[in-house]
Amino acid sequence: MPVPWFLLSLALGRSPIVLSLERLVGPQDTTHCSPGLSCHLWDSDILCLPGDIVPAPGPVLAPTHLQTELVLRCRKETYCDLCVRVAVHLAVHASLQAQVVLSFQAYPTARCVLLEVQVPAALVQFGQSVGSVVYDCFEAALGSEVRIWSYTQPRYEKELNLTQQLPDCRGLEVRNSIPSCWALPWLNVSADGDNVHLVLNVSEEQHFGLSLYWNQVQGPPKPRWHKNLTGPQIITLNHTDLVPCLCIQVWPLEPDSVRTNICPFREDPRAHQNLWRAARLRLLTLQSWLLDAPCSLPAEAALCWQAPGGDPCQPLVPPLSWENVTVDKVLEFPLLKVHPNLCVQVNSWEKLQLQECLWADSLGPLKDDVLLLETRGPQDNRSLCALEPSGCTSLPSKASTRAARLGEYLLQDLQSGQCLQLWDDDLGALWACPMDKYIHKRWALLWLACLLFAAALSLILLLKKDHAKGWLRLLKQDVRSGAAARGRAALLLYSADDSGFERLVGALASALCQLPLRVAVDLWSRREMSAQGPVAWFHAQRRQTLQEGGVVVLLFSPGAVALCSEWLQEGVSAPGAHGPHDAFRASLSCVLPDFLQGRAPGRYVGACFDRLLHPDSVPALFRTVPVFSLPSQLPDFLGALQQPRAPRPGRLQERAEQVSRALQPALDSYFHPPGTPAPGRGLGPGAGDGT
Repeated sequence: MPVPWFLLSLALGRSPIVLSLERLVGPQDTTHCSPGLSCHLWDSDILCLPGDIVPAPGPVLAPTHLQTELVLRCRKETYCDLCVRVAVHLAVHASLQAQVVLSFQAYPTARCVLLEVQVPAALVQFGQSVGSVVYDCFEAALGSEVRIWSYTQPRYEKELNLTQQLPDCRGLEVRNSIPSCWALPWLNVSADGDNVHLVLNVSEEQHFGLSLYWNQVQGPPKPRWHKNLTGPQIITLNHTDLVPCLCIQVWPLEPDSVRTNICPFREDPRAHQNLWRAARLRLLTLQSWLLDAPCSLPAEAALCWQAPGGDPCQPLVPPLSWENVTVDKVLEFPLLKVHPNLCVQVNSWEKLQLQECLWADSLGPLKDDVLLLETRGPQDNRSLCALEPSGCTSLPSKASTRAARLGEYLLQDLQSGQCLQLWDDDLGALWACPMDKYIHKRWALLWLACLLFAAALSLILLLKKDHAKGWLRLLKQDVRSGAAARGRAALLLYSADDSGFERLVGALASALCQLPLRVAVDLWSRREMSAQGPVAWFHAQRRQTLQEGGVVVLLFSPGAVALCSEWLQEGVSAPGAHGPHDAFRASLSCVLPDFLQGRAPGRYVGACFDRLLHPDSVPALFRTVPVFSLPSQLPDFLGALQQPRAPRPGRLQERAEQVSRALQPALDSYFHPPGTPAPGRGLGPGAGDGT
């Protein structure tokens, strides 16, 4: 009795590697089935239209399991194609008048074939397997993906599906059977200490192409290096160039040749370490950012609060939550306002991999603010706590922490609207409350007490004129000591060569603010400078800095050197160095007299960045003061900034390492922008000159 048509559909998808393959002779497709069953292959393909699922009128023949095998279809002994054999196991699930259809689909082509299968009534047992039908075979490309699915027509049940990756020439014993594999270059990867060697064992007259690329989960691959080569080659890669998605493609330079792809570094621990070293967080707008990385990676991100002083950044989870991160996909945190103390932490497999304070460069250094966490419960219940290194201190509280002592004032500031609301939802809110006024108030009381004491002491000393001069010396030293305790003032001047250099300057200024230094830079005073004008703003800042015993830092760049040369009539103006906020150009009118008249030593220092400018390139007039190369000479640079009360050598080295760590991400971003190879370092011989 005829049984329903049965449909099997095959398309490109993953498979096990086969070392030796059965050979089928002849170009015709065939089918055979289990003993007791009869089957017939229709002469032509049919349309691949599975249709909707419909109720079964009774017992029907249905596919229960798919099985595949790779074979060779050969026209001649050494002229074969790779072919996929499909076996479909069948069972009666519910009138034997149903139809059975078999369908195949494959990229870049699609094929559906129809099989008729009959089951003798004696074999019919409800729910039991009645045998299988085998189809030979569907030709597929080497190295392609195959998707296979099978269903009945009419379709009574959900289709079966299977995905396979077909091997390429390297995985099969077919080099002498398949023409496209005859001239395939054989590729091996070996390690030698910190280097990795790509060994291509081909004949001297063989021409082939080699390409290195970053394989992307979403989107096209990102090419890294490409070259046409001849003969056997050994190509060396530095271990720092390895990332998990770095893949190699090699092919003979012949028409319709097979391209072999290999991604050997997916599980390499060094490659995963390099991936996180290359990853960067990039701020797009005040509230949107993205993760830049060569490869996709599993990660999640959350906000944290970084207080000044070097304490660990405290995650704001809860009340906020971790967000899944996709490389190169724009993300936004639900913030009402941003704050320089807000930082982004990126975790992978519950390990902190990346942390950056994205808003510090644009909003200035970290502030001595207290973060208040408001929690809202049922029936409009509210509670407040202040985030501190020891935890979240409830307000009001009798604890001995700083926030607890100032809890009453913080609550008053919150009620009077003096705190900045950063986040708000039904569960709670985050507020940043300034603490500087309380610090200033404590200093004011201390200074008032000192003045009263000084006044009383002066009355006594006036009675003893011989001691008056000594008292004045002591008072002057006390004033200077107070200024030193607040940190020496430093005015940072630079030429705005481009936006990347400005971000680098902002990172340096933010890092110096973590030391006992009070840094002024035009990048943080744009509104004030626009109102006063660059010349007036600089004159005021310079006068205040030098009156307080501070230091002016001249940060030299190619644009700054060109401007100095122009003023000294040694060169021409640098393009792009005349921006509306270029305080460096405005400052030269009064900086030069200090140098020409010998007043610069002790009040000025120079600096430049390694690899951007050599100190010898600075005009000779400005080298009458020390010029330091950063970050290689950071300890000496910090020592010059913090004189005359320079810290101990050990403490100075510790501070230099702290500044270097804070500055390194900005240096990497400036000199090695994400998505571009490092200058001077290629991924093979003649890197960058792809063909």
